[in-house]
Amino acid sequence: MELRRTVFATVILAVIGSLLWGFWLEPASLRVEEVTLPLAWPYPRPLRVAVVSDLHVGSPYQSVGHLREVVDRINETQPDLVCLLGDFVTVGVIGGHFARPEDIARELSRLRAPAGVVAVLGNHDRALGARRVQRALSAVGVRVLEDTAVRLSAPSGPVWIAGISDFWTARHDVSRALLNVLDSVTPVLAITHNPDVFPEVPARVLLTLAGHTHGGQVRFPLIGAPIIPSEYGRRYAAGTVVESGRHLFVSTGVGTSGIPVRFGVPPTIFLVTVRARHQ
Repeated sequence: MELRRTVFATVILAVIGSLLWGFWLEPASLRVEEVTLPLAWPYPRPLRVAVVSDLHVGSPYQSVGHLREVVDRINETQPDLVCLLGDFVTVGVIGGHFARPEDIARELSRLRAPAGVVAVLGNHDRALGARRVQRALSAVGVRVLEDTAVRLSAPSGPVWIAGISDFWTARHDVSRALLNVLDSVTPVLAITHNPDVFPEVPARVLLTLAGHTHGGQVRFPLIGAPIIPSEYGRRYAAGTVVESGRHLFVSTGVGTSGIPVRFGVPPTIFLVTVRARHQ
């Protein structure tokens, strides 16, 4: 009987601890993770890219005030380029509140990088109103790239950034996004919200950056994430993916969507360093 009570109490404590961790401690946390990708990078100097997705400002623990900390942490990494991969706002999250895109953009205006700050919109941004979110970001100097490309001067050398609009809620016209890429020498990075567009990305693109999945938001030991918002299941859940010589990196994001829980997938800012293979 005593053993049974001890086991029962242990189970109850474990459940309470897991709930506290998943619904409070982990989603309220923030970390920076560095990732190095050796690719066919043509320059001696690597490119340092701050990759941030799914801010979902307005979700629990992700207030405009908390966004200040996110911006500060990004600036501390001293990136060459900042890529914001959509879902700046949140729609329909339990326990959340509405955050104005204009207030979000005001905080993002403090981001600093020599090559600038580029962005794409996510499905939540379009649910609220793509024009409003894009207008707010553009007003503070964030370049929103929706099925278009821009050539930027980075400290390492020039680079094309092609923005592909959201796979679920927009045209996601890859060919149109690359239409402005006029040379075959300058490296091309593609940014998009949903990684499900990756099979359509040609080999001309050196690296595709995406978000959206949140890594499932919940990832259990041994069994992994039970739910991934992707047509491909766990194929593009998180991290580095290589298919037919093409490279994809999927950010697990910062905020929460739907149920405000994170377990085994902490809010993360990624500093992705793209360098030449021989370095």
